Amino acid sequence: MLSVNVGPIEEVEHHGRRVTTGIFKQPVVGRVAVRGVNLDGDDQADRESHGGPERAVYAYAAEDLAWWETELGRVVSPGAMGENLTTSQIDVTGAVVGERWSVGSAVFQVTSPRVPCFKLGIRMGDPRFQLRFARAGRPGAYLRIVQFGDVAAGDPIEVLHRPDHEVTVGLVARAFHDDHSLAPLLLGAPELASGWREWADRNA
Repeated sequence: MLSVNVGPIEEVEHHGRRVTTGIFKQPVVGRVAVRGVNLDGDDQADRESHGGPERAVYAYAAEDLAWWETELGRVVSPGAMGENLTTSQIDVTGAVVGERWSVGSAVFQVTSPRVPCFKLGIRMGDPRFQLRFARAGRPGAYLRIVQFGDVAAGDPIEVLHRPDHEVTVGLVARAFHDDHSLAPLLLGAPELASGWREWADRNA
């Protein structure tokens, strides 16, 4: 793993009003405790959209950050997408919903992709970035905390278990953003976050 990133809730101005956000994550040095529904030192302002048990931790691939650097023509540092774990050498978009990752002494379970909101545009300095992010097909993965522990940059990520269905993070994102006819396929993943299962059921 390349980096562990955390950030407190901050208040920023957006279109003449003040909004709260926890998207400004920064890399931290040393081991970080994983407990409750968070990493120590991290928080989310809107737990209806981000955070909570099924979206406790957000992972984004260093390889996808490198793709964005080419796309945007500028440096995109770890934590720039608001991710807690900047991964390396693991296919986050291709991760199967329900697969379990061992990182440090903690265990996580993949639950869903990230759907971007306007706060990502604030973080990236581009009000249209959430649309670009959705179209790029590189959503990153939300994780449930299965076992408390601690993590640090440099920890390897080991896939402990991978379900035998074929519902990946990328498939869920494509079904939502591009092709609702794929929605019935998502119901084949019992580990899918509850809100996503409700969405898939409505669109099946």
